Amino acid sequence: MESSTGAGSSGPLWRRRKEARPAEITAAALEVFADHGFAAARLDDVAHRAGVVKGSIYLYFSDKEDLFRAVVRSAVVPDMETVRGAAERFDGPFVELAPRLLLGAAAVMSRPSVSRFARVVIGESRNFPDLARIWHDEVVSPMIGAVARVIARAQARGEAREGDPSLYAFSLVGPLFTAMLFRDVFGEASDDPPNLDRLAEQHGQTVLCGLLAAPPA
Repeated sequence: MESSTGAGSSGPLWRRRKEARPAEITAAALEVFADHGFAAARLDDVAHRAGVVKGSIYLYFSDKEDLFRAVVRSAVVPDMETVRGAAERFDGPFVELAPRLLLGAAAVMSRPSVSRFARVVIGESRNFPDLARIWHDEVVSPMIGAVARVIARAQARGEAREGDPSLYAFSLVGPLFTAMLFRDVFGEASDDPPNLDRLAEQHGQTVLCGLLAAPPA
Protein backbone atom coordinates (compact mmCIF):
# COMPACT_ATOMS: atom_id res chain seq x y z
CA MET A 1 0.00 0.00 0.00
CA GLU A 2 1.42 3.35 -1.05
CA SER A 3 2.03 5.83 1.76
CA SER A 4 0.08 9.11 1.53
CA THR A 5 3.28 10.95 2.30
CA GLY A 6 5.33 9.14 -0.32
CA ALA A 7 6.37 10.28 -3.76
CA GLY A 8 3.65 8.37 -5.59
CA SER A 9 1.89 10.02 -8.49
CA SER A 10 -1.12 10.91 -6.33
CA GLY A 11 0.60 11.66 -3.03
CA PRO A 12 1.03 15.05 -1.31
CA LEU A 13 4.69 15.34 -2.37
CA TRP A 14 3.69 14.99 -6.02
CA ARG A 15 0.96 17.58 -5.60
CA ARG A 16 3.37 20.00 -3.93
CA ARG A 17 5.84 19.41 -6.74
CA LYS A 18 3.14 20.14 -9.35
CA GLU A 19 2.06 23.30 -7.54
CA ALA A 20 5.67 24.48 -7.37
CA ARG A 21 6.36 24.00 -11.06
CA PRO A 22 5.22 27.45 -12.29
CA ALA A 23 7.58 29.09 -9.78
CA GLU A 24 10.40 26.73 -10.75
CA ILE A 25 9.85 27.52 -14.43
CA THR A 26 9.78 31.29 -13.91
CA ALA A 27 12.93 31.10 -11.76
CA ALA A 28 14.69 29.22 -14.55
CA ALA A 29 13.35 31.63 -17.16
CA LEU A 30 14.68 34.57 -15.16
CA GLU A 31 18.20 33.18 -15.51
CA VAL A 32 17.80 32.36 -19.20
CA PHE A 33 16.32 35.76 -20.14
CA ALA A 34 18.96 37.58 -18.10
CA ASP A 35 21.81 35.55 -19.65
CA HIS A 36 20.66 35.48 -23.27
CA GLY A 37 18.07 38.21 -23.76
CA PHE A 38 14.58 37.56 -25.08
CA ALA A 39 15.20 36.70 -28.74
CA ALA A 40 17.99 34.21 -28.04
CA ALA A 41 16.27 32.63 -25.04
CA ARG A 42 15.11 29.08 -25.80
CA LEU A 43 12.30 27.35 -23.99
CA ASP A 44 14.37 24.18 -24.19
CA ASP A 45 16.98 25.89 -22.01
CA VAL A 46 14.30 27.07 -19.59
CA ALA A 47 12.92 23.54 -19.33
CA HIS A 48 16.40 22.09 -18.79
CA ARG A 49 17.17 24.52 -15.96
CA ALA A 50 13.75 23.94 -14.39
CA GLY A 51 14.15 20.18 -14.61
CA VAL A 52 10.99 19.66 -16.65
CA VAL A 53 10.16 18.66 -20.21
CA LYS A 54 9.52 21.51 -22.63
CA GLY A 55 5.86 20.57 -22.98
CA SER A 56 5.34 21.25 -19.26
CA ILE A 57 5.96 24.95 -19.86
CA TYR A 58 2.88 25.16 -22.09
CA LEU A 59 0.72 23.79 -19.28
CA TYR A 60 1.22 27.10 -17.47
CA PHE A 61 2.30 29.67 -20.10
CA SER A 62 0.91 30.17 -23.58
CA ASP A 63 4.15 31.34 -25.20
CA LYS A 64 7.53 32.95 -24.48
CA GLU A 65 6.04 36.43 -24.01
CA ASP A 66 3.55 35.08 -21.49
CA LEU A 67 6.46 33.50 -19.64
CA PHE A 68 8.39 36.80 -19.75
CA ARG A 69 5.37 38.56 -18.22
CA ALA A 70 5.21 35.96 -15.46
CA VAL A 71 8.91 36.42 -14.72
CA VAL A 72 8.50 40.20 -14.46
CA ARG A 73 5.54 39.71 -12.13
CA SER A 74 7.43 37.30 -9.90
CA ALA A 75 10.92 38.84 -9.91
CA VAL A 76 10.32 42.59 -10.20
CA VAL A 77 6.74 43.59 -9.43
CA PRO A 78 6.62 42.45 -5.76
CA ASP A 79 9.54 44.70 -4.80
CA MET A 80 8.04 47.61 -6.71
CA GLU A 81 4.71 46.98 -5.02
CA THR A 82 6.38 47.14 -1.62
CA VAL A 83 7.82 50.58 -2.38
CA ARG A 84 4.61 51.79 -3.99
CA GLY A 85 2.42 50.57 -1.15
CA ALA A 86 4.63 52.15 1.50
CA ALA A 87 4.55 55.48 -0.34
CA GLU A 88 0.78 55.49 -0.72
CA ARG A 89 0.22 54.53 2.93
CA PHE A 90 2.58 57.18 4.29
CA ASP A 91 0.60 60.07 5.78
CA GLY A 92 3.46 62.29 6.93
CA PRO A 93 4.85 65.39 5.21
CA PHE A 94 6.23 65.07 1.70
CA VAL A 95 9.63 66.37 2.83
CA GLU A 96 9.99 63.13 4.84
CA LEU A 97 8.44 60.84 2.26
CA ALA A 98 10.52 61.82 -0.78
CA PRO A 99 13.89 60.63 0.62
CA ARG A 100 12.35 57.36 1.83
CA LEU A 101 10.71 56.81 -1.54
CA LEU A 102 13.96 57.35 -3.40
CA LEU A 103 15.92 55.07 -1.06
CA GLY A 104 13.31 52.37 -1.50
CA ALA A 105 13.46 52.72 -5.27
CA ALA A 106 17.27 52.65 -5.15
CA ALA A 107 17.20 49.38 -3.19
CA VAL A 108 14.97 47.77 -5.82
CA MET A 109 16.94 49.12 -8.78
CA SER A 110 20.20 47.89 -7.26
CA ARG A 111 19.06 44.31 -7.71
CA PRO A 112 20.63 42.69 -10.79
CA SER A 113 17.35 41.15 -11.96
CA VAL A 114 15.73 44.58 -12.32
CA SER A 115 18.55 46.24 -14.26
CA ARG A 116 19.14 43.21 -16.48
CA PHE A 117 15.47 42.96 -17.39
CA ALA A 118 15.27 46.69 -18.08
CA ARG A 119 18.22 46.32 -20.45
CA VAL A 120 16.52 43.40 -22.22
CA VAL A 121 13.38 45.49 -22.71
CA ILE A 122 15.28 48.51 -24.01
CA GLY A 123 17.46 46.43 -26.32
CA GLU A 124 14.75 44.22 -27.81
CA SER A 125 11.47 46.13 -27.60
CA ARG A 126 11.81 47.38 -31.19
CA ASN A 127 11.61 43.81 -32.48
CA PHE A 128 9.35 42.62 -29.66
CA PRO A 129 7.06 45.57 -28.78
CA ASP A 130 5.07 43.46 -26.33
CA LEU A 131 8.11 43.44 -24.04
CA ALA A 132 7.84 47.22 -23.69
CA ARG A 133 4.10 46.92 -23.07
CA ILE A 134 4.65 44.31 -20.35
CA TRP A 135 7.36 46.40 -18.64
CA HIS A 136 5.27 49.56 -18.95
CA ASP A 137 2.05 48.03 -17.64
CA GLU A 138 3.60 45.93 -14.86
CA VAL A 139 6.47 48.13 -13.63
CA VAL A 140 6.76 51.67 -14.99
CA SER A 141 3.16 52.86 -15.11
CA PRO A 142 2.19 51.68 -11.59
CA MET A 143 5.32 53.22 -10.06
CA ILE A 144 5.10 56.56 -11.87
CA GLY A 145 1.37 56.69 -11.14
CA ALA A 146 1.94 56.06 -7.43
CA VAL A 147 4.64 58.75 -7.19
CA ALA A 148 2.45 61.18 -9.12
CA ARG A 149 -0.45 60.58 -6.70
CA VAL A 150 1.83 61.19 -3.74
CA ILE A 151 2.99 64.47 -5.28
CA ALA A 152 -0.58 65.47 -6.10
CA ARG A 153 -1.53 64.97 -2.45
CA ALA A 154 1.42 67.12 -1.40
CA GLN A 155 0.25 69.82 -3.83
CA ALA A 156 -3.27 69.65 -2.41
CA ARG A 157 -1.85 70.22 1.07
CA GLY A 158 0.19 73.16 -0.17
CA GLU A 159 3.51 71.36 0.39
CA ALA A 160 4.58 71.08 -3.26
CA ARG A 161 4.65 73.54 -6.10
CA GLU A 162 2.01 73.57 -8.80
CA GLY A 163 2.80 71.59 -11.92
CA ASP A 164 2.14 68.28 -13.62
CA PRO A 165 2.55 65.58 -10.94
CA SER A 166 3.49 62.96 -13.55
CA LEU A 167 6.33 65.11 -14.88
CA TYR A 168 7.51 65.73 -11.33
CA ALA A 169 7.44 61.94 -10.80
CA PHE A 170 9.69 61.40 -13.80
CA SER A 171 12.04 64.10 -12.50
CA LEU A 172 12.15 62.39 -9.12
CA VAL A 173 12.90 58.80 -10.19
CA GLY A 174 14.50 59.40 -13.61
CA PRO A 175 18.09 59.87 -12.37
CA LEU A 176 17.91 56.57 -10.48
CA PHE A 177 16.80 54.73 -13.59
CA THR A 178 19.62 56.30 -15.61
CA ALA A 179 22.17 55.37 -12.94
CA MET A 180 20.84 51.81 -12.81
CA LEU A 181 21.37 51.38 -16.55
CA PHE A 182 24.79 53.02 -16.33
CA ARG A 183 25.87 50.52 -13.70
CA ASP A 184 24.53 47.58 -15.67
CA VAL A 185 26.09 48.62 -18.99
CA PHE A 186 29.32 50.32 -17.90
CA GLY A 187 29.85 48.97 -14.38
CA GLU A 188 33.01 46.99 -15.11
CA ALA A 189 34.36 49.64 -17.49
CA SER A 190 33.78 52.55 -15.11
CA ASP A 191 36.19 53.39 -12.31
CA ASP A 192 33.41 55.02 -10.32
CA PRO A 193 29.92 53.64 -11.12
CA PRO A 194 27.17 55.61 -9.36
CA ASN A 195 26.09 54.39 -5.96
CA LEU A 196 22.30 54.33 -6.09
CA ASP A 197 21.83 54.83 -2.35
CA ARG A 198 24.06 57.91 -2.29
CA LEU A 199 22.44 59.21 -5.45
CA ALA A 200 18.99 58.76 -3.92
CA GLU A 201 20.02 60.67 -0.79
CA GLN A 202 21.70 63.52 -2.65
CA HIS A 203 19.09 63.78 -5.39
CA GLY A 204 16.33 63.73 -2.78
CA GLN A 205 17.76 66.81 -1.10
CA THR A 206 18.39 68.55 -4.43
CA VAL A 207 14.98 67.96 -5.93
CA LEU A 208 13.18 68.95 -2.74
CA CYS A 209 14.68 72.41 -2.95
CA GLY A 210 12.87 72.93 -6.26
CA LEU A 211 9.73 70.90 -5.70
CA LEU A 212 8.63 72.02 -2.27
CA ALA A 213 6.46 75.12 -1.96
CA ALA A 214 8.79 76.26 0.83
CA PRO A 215 12.47 75.24 1.03
CA PRO A 216 13.16 72.50 3.61
CA ALA A 217 14.57 73.67 6.91
